[in-house]
Amino acid sequence: MFHCEPHSVRTHDLLEIDANRLIAAQASAPQWVEESLRKSPFVIVRRDRATGEQIPVGVRGAERNQRWATFCHRKFVKSILAPPQLLRHTVAISRSDLIPAFRAFAILKDRWRDLDHHWGPAGSIGFELATGNVVANPRSDLDIVVYADRRMAVDEAKSLHADVIDLPAIADIRVETPVCGFSLTEYAQAASTALLLRTPVGHVLGNDPWSDELKICDTGQAAGKSLSGL
Repeated sequence: MFHCEPHSVRTHDLLEIDANRLIAAQASAPQWVEESLRKSPFVIVRRDRATGEQIPVGVRGAERNQRWATFCHRKFVKSILAPPQLLRHTVAISRSDLIPAFRAFAILKDRWRDLDHHWGPAGSIGFELATGNVVANPRSDLDIVVYADRRMAVDEAKSLHADVIDLPAIADIRVETPVCGFSLTEYAQAASTALLLRTPVGHVLGNDPWSDELKICDTGQAAGKSLSGL
């Protein structure tokens, strides 16, 4: 979790930013980064070490291979959109008819209407719902974030996983704890096998995604590396 006055932000949150100020701070960014930010001034909070002033973010371009990792000063942030807020956003029926992932999202909202964990869409579906930019395509997966601040039982994970296996699009469910992220499918299907846990310092194998041992003190890190962990 990263602090951004007056709120805290988490991995997968979308930030509306002051594009001019962020662009001015990106001397080594590819040309498409400036074009993308001027068209749509939104960045995605990614998983990485951070300082109290800088938030690790990713810029999304028009092409699949256009992803840029950098850091955004908290003062550049105008507003925050967390995935659970996007549950209230919709697209036109014509758009939903064209994109299976949007239809899958509508089905899942009905199935999970009583879910006691906060959750919401990420990836291309979340980005399009947040910005109105057409970025999803008929092959897009439905990326979902489930926030499990308390420990999630394996039986609960199995039940949630059962709700997504017959959707009209592939659903990639990421569970986020206060210290890491992991795949719902891996957790639901694993017996005693260690899970791949995504932490601010990289991927590690572990059996307890809620362990205090995984807590990492955020520190600054150079910007401009290849984007990962979104």
